[in-house]
Amino acid sequence: MSLRARVNLIVFQTLVFSLLFALFGRLFYLQVLESDKYQDAAISIQSRDVVTPAIRGAITDINGTPMVVDLPGLVISINRIVIDKQTDKGVLILSRVANLFNLQYSDVYQRTRLCGELPKNNRAGCWNGTRYQPIPLVGGASQDDALEIMENSDFYPGVEVSSVPIRSYPSLVGENVAHVLGYVGQVTDEDLKNPEVNYYRNEVVGKSGLEIEYNQFLRGVPGVRTFLVNRKEVVTKEDKNIQAVAGNHLITNIDAKLQSGVEKALEAAVKRARASGYRGDSGAAVVLEIKTGRVLAMASYPTYDPSIWQKGLTVKQAEDLFSEAKGVPALSRPLQGLFAPASTFKSVSVVAAAAAGYPLNASYNCPATVEIGNRTFKNFDSIAAGRIPLDLGIAISCDSLWYQIAYDEWVRDGGLKPKPTANDHFFNAAKSFGVGQLTGIDLPSELKGRLPNRQWKQNWYEQNKDFYCNYKQRAKKADLTAYLIEIARENCIDGNKVRAGDAVNFSIGQGDTLVTPLRLAQIYAAIANNGTYYQPQVARAIVDVDGKVIKDFKPVVADNINIAQSTWDFLHKSLRMVVTRGTAAGVFSGFPVAVSGKTGTAQVFGKNPNGSAKDDTSWFASYGPTNDPQYAVVMMVSQGGFGASTSGIGVRDIYATLFGVNGNKIDSEKVIFPTGVPSTIAKVDLKQVAKKVDLTGVKVGGVKLK
Repeated sequence: MSLRARVNLIVFQTLVFSLLFALFGRLFYLQVLESDKYQDAAISIQSRDVVTPAIRGAITDINGTPMVVDLPGLVISINRIVIDKQTDKGVLILSRVANLFNLQYSDVYQRTRLCGELPKNNRAGCWNGTRYQPIPLVGGASQDDALEIMENSDFYPGVEVSSVPIRSYPSLVGENVAHVLGYVGQVTDEDLKNPEVNYYRNEVVGKSGLEIEYNQFLRGVPGVRTFLVNRKEVVTKEDKNIQAVAGNHLITNIDAKLQSGVEKALEAAVKRARASGYRGDSGAAVVLEIKTGRVLAMASYPTYDPSIWQKGLTVKQAEDLFSEAKGVPALSRPLQGLFAPASTFKSVSVVAAAAAGYPLNASYNCPATVEIGNRTFKNFDSIAAGRIPLDLGIAISCDSLWYQIAYDEWVRDGGLKPKPTANDHFFNAAKSFGVGQLTGIDLPSELKGRLPNRQWKQNWYEQNKDFYCNYKQRAKKADLTAYLIEIARENCIDGNKVRAGDAVNFSIGQGDTLVTPLRLAQIYAAIANNGTYYQPQVARAIVDVDGKVIKDFKPVVADNINIAQSTWDFLHKSLRMVVTRGTAAGVFSGFPVAVSGKTGTAQVFGKNPNGSAKDDTSWFASYGPTNDPQYAVVMMVSQGGFGASTSGIGVRDIYATLFGVNGNKIDSEKVIFPTGVPSTIAKVDLKQVAKKVDLTGVKVGGVKLK
């Protein structure tokens, strides 16, 4: 054999041995190192899971009274796989279901369509899951309707009846709490993609409010029975059987009786505004415990029935939830509504004035108007009060004295050419109270509000400069008026500057300043507590089904405003004067509990959908009792008119509920917290629901309840 032949043979043998080595290496990797992975994959192909959803934990009030709980119920679902095989694509079957449950066929059709099957502008009520899972149509169906379907299955192919836990809202003392509790819904494809949580198709999960914030605790662990099947789908054996584990309970700081009273007071305030000729389109109310930050009650108006998500949301209901004509009931105004705080903000301005060196015990001019540049700023109703003490100026809500102080400070800071070391006392005072920041409440989708300081003005200018500098080309024809063109010219030249008018409006809570009702409640809690304020908390504790505490939520200090005690003392005196001899004196006349607060009537610019000018926003921010502050109470009514006559009366009604006031006397048996807000964790009492909800005859797992 020649040398060349021997070399070729060696190369060939080396190649063969290399391939064999690679082959055996791969086999070793697949059969030894990765055997568990591929065994599971093989089993998954021939296995079928039967998932039993866990009983979701209850959400209770501070006393352990259930506000939302899983109860046995019958759910009617649509199997799209079966429906789509019908010659008419299920039209006849869906029509029969609609007739049986007195629903509109269009609603039934819409709710059984995948969202991707519908136009983007018409997806209200669509199904977020897949066609391979039952689509819930009616929750809490009656036994008669369920039997009608089950006994006539040939008449209703693809219509399924199942007994499952249904999220129920017993409303034992008339509370609604919809925006706080939130709602649950079926697992979506997006949920299933979450690598951190192992969801199953037929689970329900939190979608908003406390339900989503504490979903990991409330959810529980679903039960799973895994069967191995052959290629004919015949079960060969049971591979595993994991029992469902019920979710933990969430005890909140909400008091159900107080919540019910706050909701009624808020609704009455909105209706009172309307009766006075104002639009009164919405409102919010908040009650905080001052020394812990616990949210004892929080209401939003308009609200909605929280059970609609479980009963089956119609297309109209879905549209109404976000309809401006209906007041957007889905919006949680205490933490998502942004409004100018108006004169309630003067408490913050007092802190700014003290920091700037203005004597708080001095007297100041309160003229009818103040001329600043080429603009005239009017006092409320253009009324002059002469030279008055500052505390009286707070009590009667004089605007013009603040115009002068704010303008003087603006000039000292350099005006349109600000000093590099501008004091910005007003902006800094607002920042110390958290304006423009999140409160950190344990609820999703909170909005920050707006602190229109120099940085905000610069950011706004950079975002809008191009529009204003090309206003004539970019604006609508209807907006090409001489006045708006001049404003656009000014914004193009120096829209990033804090102008005198900006500073003046800021001092009285107008202009670009926006806060949520929750933030304002936190501000007044800080004032009552000499500068220390807490992060608002709805959750009190997580407990398991046996009552064992899993997590105890302790109060969290958000910040502490370090200023002279004399400034707090002045504020306390002034805010009490508002109620005794100022703008709220008539509202609280004869009230047996001493409270302190501030009215606010905020001007709103813009038009309603019908073209009418927007009415003023009504505010009342307060704390009480004055000598030993325990609660901060705030109410806001959008387009509600005057602060005192709309929201002031509403806040008085809330205090009446808190302290058991009947007429001008206190009924000790009706006081909500006779010994103070409970400091211990309550026991969850689900028996209270059984006393009110009749479950007789309801089947759970094939067994009738007695």
